[in-house]
Amino acid sequence: MLFKLNPITAKRIARFKSIRRAYWSLWILGILYALSLASELVCNDKPLILRYQGKTYFPAFKYYAVGTFFDNGSTDRMKAQDYRLLDYTKECWMLWAPIRSNPYEHIPPAELSKHTRCTARLYRQPRIAKAVVLAETFEMADLTGGEFFGVGEWSGKALGDLWNVPESFQKALGERFANKPCDAVTIRCVGKDGIGAAELSLLAYEPRKRPPKKVNVTLREGAVSADGLDGIWQFDPKSESRQPLRRRDTFAKLPEILQIKMRSKVQELWEGKEVATEVVEIEGVAYELSFEMEEVRFPFRPVRGIPEGVSTPAHVMGLDDSGRDVLARILYGLRTSLSFGLILVICSLSFGTLIGSVQGYLGGWVDITGQRLIEIWSALPFLYIIILMGSVYGPSFWLLIVCYALFNWIGMSYYMRAEMLRLKRLPFVEAAKCLGLPGWKIVLKHILPNALVPLVTFFPFSLVGAVGALAALDYLGFGLPPPTASLGQLLQQAQSQKWAWWLILYPSLALFLVMLLGVFIGEGVREAFDPKRQSRLQ
Repeated sequence: MLFKLNPITAKRIARFKSIRRAYWSLWILGILYALSLASELVCNDKPLILRYQGKTYFPAFKYYAVGTFFDNGSTDRMKAQDYRLLDYTKECWMLWAPIRSNPYEHIPPAELSKHTRCTARLYRQPRIAKAVVLAETFEMADLTGGEFFGVGEWSGKALGDLWNVPESFQKALGERFANKPCDAVTIRCVGKDGIGAAELSLLAYEPRKRPPKKVNVTLREGAVSADGLDGIWQFDPKSESRQPLRRRDTFAKLPEILQIKMRSKVQELWEGKEVATEVVEIEGVAYELSFEMEEVRFPFRPVRGIPEGVSTPAHVMGLDDSGRDVLARILYGLRTSLSFGLILVICSLSFGTLIGSVQGYLGGWVDITGQRLIEIWSALPFLYIIILMGSVYGPSFWLLIVCYALFNWIGMSYYMRAEMLRLKRLPFVEAAKCLGLPGWKIVLKHILPNALVPLVTFFPFSLVGAVGALAALDYLGFGLPPPTASLGQLLQQAQSQKWAWWLILYPSLALFLVMLLGVFIGEGVREAFDPKRQSRLQ
């Protein structure tokens, strides 16, 4: 064999494999990273292979200007070819990526209009009654429309006899009878003895010359009916089942005539006709029926399925505020995040190991001077330096690597310094010195191999920290420049558009999964490389 593992290292690797959670996390994270590195083969708006007039082209990897395959009338030869316009069933054959979108492509709203849905709303019209309350006794002098609530005999009764009126509402009535200025009040009360619930309202009151002797109270029925027929249903006009997408059991309770009518109105709305709001009766109860066509606005919800005549593919994780596919941006963002983390951690561990080794092995004034300089350097505000460097040179991937690496090595240098101070006093190092070996050879061949446990142990945790740091910087707006795909930038969009749940859910899940896998790997490596297997972190 060209390469033979040290028996101790082989035993540690076998111990790591026995920790199934860490071992499988390493495989999953490796597959995710490999998949992100091949993002162009997974997410691309250009075909991977194209056969046209007996020749083979590779548009995903080579640029072809407009007019290479057919002339669409454009005079701009620097403009990219739109391959979706090609009739691949007749003129050519194309092999597309599984996801026919790239992270920088802006989907036109006209394409998404084929995915829109129609919304039908059915609400019971609330009925209104009016009660006249007397000042002396707080009793009702008149009640118009009380039959809506099941009120029978009302003469000589107060509002509190029919509904559970809170003290705040009674106090508002008293202030009006006392001729004091009051704001409008609306409260919801539960009825007594089988009387229906009501919403009691008082208008705003301004003082008059004389205190009022009567006050009008408006009573309104609840907007939701007791039979549960109220609701909102979404229809996909392209669906052959003609059934709503959700709440089908409630829709089935509606009269069959009303169901047919709603489907007909949905079809009319889909065909571009105007559909007015109307009132329908169900068992003598009036309901308001309205329809609304979904508007295409970004961010746009996830769409699954490709309607007939649509060249743009489905977007299973939705679109961001610029009309770009979220799944493609997450996949490309994972490549950026993991590459950033790997490069940063390798640079930080290498530089921290070098500084810590020099300090620990030489000791004396080199160690003291180095520690004081590191303490001064670590006191510099990292975020301010990022902002300053970004404003001078402009944000970029490599600028972030350099700025972050300038500070990220400090913690590792402490560990390596401590390992060098401990190991250089052991007998095998003293024996190497007695043999006359130079210091650099003692460090590289004898001390450093025995001091690699902190490096291997902290590598996964440092990677997780780097990925989280990049996401945080992108979220704050000090990270990668737009339109670079980034998880933090998607989360920043979600903050200003909280209704777009897909911008919150999917990037958060991707970030959580990567960090969770990294932590599992780190725990497994720490346990596998721990020389004291029986020790536990308390």
